[in-house]
Amino acid sequence: MDAFHILVVEDDPSINKLLCTIVSDAGYDCRPAFSGSEAALLAEQYSYDLILLDLMLPGLSGEEFIARLRKGKTMPVIVLSAKAGLEDRVNVLKLGADDFIPKPFDNAEVLARIEAQLRRYKKFSSASEGGVLTWGDLTLDRESVTVTISGKEIALTAREFEILTLLMARPKKVFTREQIYQQVWGEEYMGDDNTVNVHVSNLRAKLGKASDTEYIKTVWGIGFKMAEVEG
Repeated sequence: MDAFHILVVEDDPSINKLLCTIVSDAGYDCRPAFSGSEAALLAEQYSYDLILLDLMLPGLSGEEFIARLRKGKTMPVIVLSAKAGLEDRVNVLKLGADDFIPKPFDNAEVLARIEAQLRRYKKFSSASEGGVLTWGDLTLDRESVTVTISGKEIALTAREFEILTLLMARPKKVFTREQIYQQVWGEEYMGDDNTVNVHVSNLRAKLGKASDTEYIKTVWGIGFKMAEVEG
């Protein structure tokens, strides 16, 4: 099996080299980029399975890079940044990042988060996860990893795709935030994390741009489920 290809976007040469060493020693293929502009060009020219991204970059900022990437790419993005405040974390998650690691980081934690993201990305990109789910004019194809509304494709991140798959697979069930977090993130839910809300909000916004229909319903005090739709 071919190695996973990871793009490391970090303008500090020593940190970039360290991250590439972590990636390469784990058996992954690493390509370094030292600015947001360079990373954008590489992301257009080549296919990557995961991106490690700093925010404070020359050229395009990390935030600008994510916004541009998410117009057509779904691979996981892990942000590593010294901008580690709650507002910074929420903002990059809203833009489409899949995870956030504050600097200074622990090497073992970086590798563990990379491996967790790649496991999920591989799972949801695999043909073995084939099958088409429909809800009104919303269609999710697990084999091609695409979502369409009335035939118009909606660009989702891998995490948003997983959440929508979970909800559409059992549309009558109300999923708690804890259930969504544990099944999609595969980690213990701490109870005060806004991560699920942010990703569901992003997902709703993307679906809302394509249709006036409400697809995801908030069940106050409990969680989320698919909303009743015609068709």
